[in-house]
Amino acid sequence: MNPYVLTILLSSLGLGTTLTFASSHWLLAWMGLEINTLAILPLMAQHHHPRGVEATTKYFLTQATAAAMILFASTTNAWLVGEWDINNLSHPLAATMVIAALALKIGLAPVHFWMPEVLQGLDLFTGLILSNWQKLAPFALIMQVAQPNPTLLRTLLGTSPTCVGGWSGLNQTQLRKILAYSSIAHMGWMIIVIQYAPQLTLIALGTYIIMSSAAFLSLKMALATKMSPLAMMWSKSPVLVATTALVLLSLGGLPPLTGFMPKWLILQELTKQDLPLTATVMALAALLSLYFYLRLCYAMTLTVFPSTVNSIAPWRAQSTQLTPPLALSTTIALGLLPLTPAVLLMAT
Repeated sequence: MNPYVLTILLSSLGLGTTLTFASSHWLLAWMGLEINTLAILPLMAQHHHPRGVEATTKYFLTQATAAAMILFASTTNAWLVGEWDINNLSHPLAATMVIAALALKIGLAPVHFWMPEVLQGLDLFTGLILSNWQKLAPFALIMQVAQPNPTLLRTLLGTSPTCVGGWSGLNQTQLRKILAYSSIAHMGWMIIVIQYAPQLTLIALGTYIIMSSAAFLSLKMALATKMSPLAMMWSKSPVLVATTALVLLSLGGLPPLTGFMPKWLILQELTKQDLPLTATVMALAALLSLYFYLRLCYAMTLTVFPSTVNSIAPWRAQSTQLTPPLALSTTIALGLLPLTPAVLLMAT
């Protein structure tokens, strides 16, 4: 892609997210979400592959549906209440429609079916943007409208993504689909605690973005999109295999890695709110997610690829990809747990 075009598209992504962050009017927030959607579509279809075009079409239809629901819900609220302010979404019907539309925007279960298929048709760099940056603007709106929504809807949108993400990722061999179901499961952790401690949602979102960036960049460096090439990574780059396995375990929430911090704080907050059953369900669903992360680690570190291979082994050539973002995100994704008290103090 032309560097000038790429610069314009990335700048438009930043502009759309910033506009949604700074807006207090529903029309401005909707406009920022639309700018975000229109800016990422050329990035998704840049390779002119049938899978990429299909993923772009699915993403556009899904996001257009969610945007239409947001516009309809905000118009309904303005008609019934007389307010366009985001913080004054007081009518229950409009609030329920908005939270359902934002759940569709970020791929929360039970409206998550588009996300694995879309992510499967993209390259890893565009998938990184879709899994991380595109969630910031909808999450800013979710945090502003979380309070008026019914408790049953919040609980459903919190527990179902964690369970669905864990169960659906068990039989996957495509790495991009595994990362998609991982994203769905992590979204549930952020939603379940948003009405009790919004600062924990921000901590969970920040740590997920760092860990997910490290995972995407590691797989991009290894040129791996399926589980089968993972067994050949050890002979090509042992250090990359070791760090990638630790990043995946951090995504699963295994101590003493960074990913354990938000899960532990969220479970602690749920028990403080007298919700032991919800905390138990979330913890058991986290074990499901940890299982398919362990499968990937097993394929990378504890297996030897058979001598008769059907694929061509990659050359041990020096990579031309940038490694500082990978090194920085990997370091943070592995060693942030000792700073938990400081992070919690800054959040409060």
